Amino acid sequence: MTKDLLKPRRRMIIFALWFGAATSIALLRFCYRYLDDLAHQKTGTFLPRLIEESTGIYTSALLFVGVVFFTLSFRLQRENWRRRLPVYVLGMVCFSAAHTTLMALTRQLIFPLAGLGEYDYGIMFYRYLMEFSNQVIFYWLTVTLTHLIALYRESRARELQTAQLEAELAQAQLQALQSQIQPHFLFNALNTISAVIYEDAQTADMMIVRLSNFLRGLLNSSQVQEVTLQEELNFLNLYLDIMRPRFEERLQITFAVEQGIQEALVPKLILQPLVENSIKHAADPISGAVNIEVEATRNNGSLWLQVKDNGPGLPTDEQTNLTTGVGLSNTVKRLKHLYGNQQKFVIANADLGGLLIQVSLPYHLGEPFNPPRKESSYD
Repeated sequence: MTKDLLKPRRRMIIFALWFGAATSIALLRFCYRYLDDLAHQKTGTFLPRLIEESTGIYTSALLFVGVVFFTLSFRLQRENWRRRLPVYVLGMVCFSAAHTTLMALTRQLIFPLAGLGEYDYGIMFYRYLMEFSNQVIFYWLTVTLTHLIALYRESRARELQTAQLEAELAQAQLQALQSQIQPHFLFNALNTISAVIYEDAQTADMMIVRLSNFLRGLLNSSQVQEVTLQEELNFLNLYLDIMRPRFEERLQITFAVEQGIQEALVPKLILQPLVENSIKHAADPISGAVNIEVEATRNNGSLWLQVKDNGPGLPTDEQTNLTTGVGLSNTVKRLKHLYGNQQKFVIANADLGGLLIQVSLPYHLGEPFNPPRKESSYD
């Protein structure tokens, strides 16, 4: 905190506040004393009262700066208060003596210059005792407020540091989840190519080229957690380009994307594991045909993504176990990390047969979505 006070801009602001507060207090004190004189029919006290109150407040304000720096340099802590409390008491005595001395000196200097003659402050021994009571209150009030402000700033700094660490941890967890998806996808893609290479070398070669294009696209955005819906659809089509040579006309994909939502941000590779799951589980056991529908719509501030296939669906007792695989389980975890409770992941048998996976997330453009901390959910 002491270093912050020494920054040029902050120093100028603090000086302006210090000077403004001191001047305001001096004027208020002067009005009180001068009006009291008028109430007692005392005249000719305007200038003397103005000088007295101004010198009293400005010298006090000058010493106030010293008390603040003293307090910040020798903070009272639970482990040191017994040792440092006597130092504060000594500081109180020094502050009182210094303030009374400065008031006497400045008034003795200014009064003759203002044409008011020599200033009579009385017997200084009693003046020191008289001013002590007021100065003790001011001194300990300054010490207390300085400690409270310092504690508040430290608390805020800890909160900001905690929030930063939480954000860094969440980002690291997201990167870890994303890094798991890519090897998982690569392993599955290589297995698919391996199954084709001995049957049709030309098709396998084409799949390898398309896999290379897909991986190049991943590397170009490796540090990004969210991409536009259009970019995600492009990623999905690159993946489908790898699969199509193997399935040929047996793989049918239809897209239904609402107009005007292509720039909405979605998690990168959110659709690929969903479609991969359908390709793996929804193929007709006889013909090997797979029909998949991919939809994207906007509804009440949410973006809905849906993948539906014509496969056998799932027995009821297995629906809750489907997300244990790497692809789907990581998808669920990433959604929770990115959007907290403002996301939904629903997997169920479709009304007319097949499997239906629906993902809902906040509709947002341009900037990453930050869920409210109280609603965030972390695994």
